[in-house]
Parts: sequence; C-alpha cells; structure tokens
Amino acid sequence: MPIGSYFYFDLFIKAIALTAMLVGLLVLPLLPGLVIIWVAALGYGLALGVSTFGWVVLAILTVLMLAGSIIDNILMGTQAHKEGAPWWAILLATLAAIVGTFVIPIPIIGGILAALVTLFAIEWIRRKDWKKALISIKGMLIGWGWAFAIRFIIGMVMIGLWLIWATV
Repeated sequence: MPIGSYFYFDLFIKAIALTAMLVGLLVLPLLPGLVIIWVAALGYGLALGVSTFGWVVLAILTVLMLAGSIIDNILMGTQAHKEGAPWWAILLATLAAIVGTFVIPIPIIGGILAALVTLFAIEWIRRKDWKKALISIKGMLIGWGWAFAIRFIIGMVMIGLWLIWATV
C-alpha cells in the first residue's frame, strides 16, 4: 500500500471514530453515549492497531465509561429518592424506561416518558397526593440533568484522551 494511501485510510478511520464519538456525546444524549465513544475508540484501535500507549488509553476509557454509566444511574435514582420516592419505585421506573425506549415510538424520549409516568403513577397511588408525586418526578428530572452534565464532561475527557492517542 503506497504511503499516501495509508495516510488517507488513517485519516478516514480517525474521521469515522471522531464522528461516532461526537454523535454519542451530542446527538444522542439519552442513549449510552459513553459506550458509543468507547466503541468508537476500540474500533479505531482495531482498524489501525493498538500500541502500548493505545492499550493504556483504552483501559482509562473503559474505567471512565463504566464509572460514568454507574454515576448516571445513581444520580437519577438518588435525587428521586431524596424527594421521597422509595427505591423499589425508582427501580420500576428504571425498568419502565428500558421498555419505553423500545415501545414508545418517539425517538429517545420514550424511555424518559415511561420512567416519569411510571414514577408519577406509583407515587400518586402510594402517597394519594399528586403534588407529592410531582415532587418525586422533579427529583428524577434534576438527577437526570446532573447525570447528563457529568456524562457530557466524562465524554469530553474520553474524546480528548482519544485525540491524544490518535495524534501520537
């Protein structure tokens, strides 16, 4: 393969990886964006080869992806729990979000709608007060907002580390 061809192949793979990472970070904020960023970095490494430095970066990206995913779920549930929702109701709302992502035909929003409606229904029945049920939903939304912010920051760090790897 001529030198110029490798340069264009390398550039093409970098462009695909970066595009996938930015889609995971910006376009699809409710999907597992950190996982998308990680998969894009892994695909980049598999396509162009992974040096020792690349393995170190992949290991760090893996830890960041796992930590970000765990923090995401904890923040959403914790904020709703602080507003009075029991953990079992939060778990049911989370399960409804997973199902809602596939059942409700509104892209991305289906999971959030399913979680909020489920939490509201449980809290309204449990507390017999729709205002208190709304407070639990408010807590879940605040948690989602914080989780999104933290996911976004972690995603930017992951992309930054990949850029360092891709330019070394």
